[in-house]
Amino acid sequence: MEGTHVQLEWPQRDVALVRLNRPERMNAFDTAMAQGLAACFEDLHRRTDLRAVVLCGAGERAFCTGADLKERATLDEQAWFAQHHVFQRMFRAVAETPVPVIAAVRGYCLAGGFEIALNCDFIVAAADARFGLPEVTRGIMPGGGATQILPRVVGEAWANRLIMTGEIIDVETARRIGLVTEVTEPERVVTRALELAAVIAANAPIAVRQVKQAVRASRSLGWEEGRRRELELYAACVPTDDRREGMRSFLERRRPVFRGR
Repeated sequence: MEGTHVQLEWPQRDVALVRLNRPERMNAFDTAMAQGLAACFEDLHRRTDLRAVVLCGAGERAFCTGADLKERATLDEQAWFAQHHVFQRMFRAVAETPVPVIAAVRGYCLAGGFEIALNCDFIVAAADARFGLPEVTRGIMPGGGATQILPRVVGEAWANRLIMTGEIIDVETARRIGLVTEVTEPERVVTRALELAAVIAANAPIAVRQVKQAVRASRSLGWEEGRRRELELYAACVPTDDRREGMRSFLERRRPVFRGR
């Protein structure tokens, strides 16, 4: 448990389940909740035994609907920027987690809540999931990474459409444009995300962490530089015990037992 509005559970010893727990506000985050989520993920960064994280929202109505506008409406410009500094810490804490983070989305996933999901590595969605970035309808724009991440996920045209219109799309549209990797029954979305997390956790942890670094590097590096970075990360896997265990288990026709070294 990380606090009233952010809960941390351990479904298995190397997989964390982080739950946004403010269902009465559709899991909208105020300053305190954003601080709690940032602190939770920053603590997870230091866990050498961690292999995957699932992030979900409490209740049936929403994953997260973004910043609490009732709180934001009381802020002057200076306080607004101070609060957004906290929000940036939260978004970065999710994005910079060294192991894969899976967003399990049920219900509404809007504005900054959508950006939290975009800062995860991929999204598993319930059949009732709805996605949108309505910031432009409130005189502001996305500030948690959507303008940079979304075009890479769904292409520039769809990113422009979603961000510029503020429209909310259903889960079938989200699947069609490549935003979500899988759609499940609403009551199974967290279970399914945890199943995928368990698959990841069974793989070689050093290799998985290196893969995440390589894929994230592709966002900012050119082709040649990106290939060089991939080879550097690849080379770091070669001298590991896990790589040797992978080869041995193949020859011995058994499942590998990876120890992260």
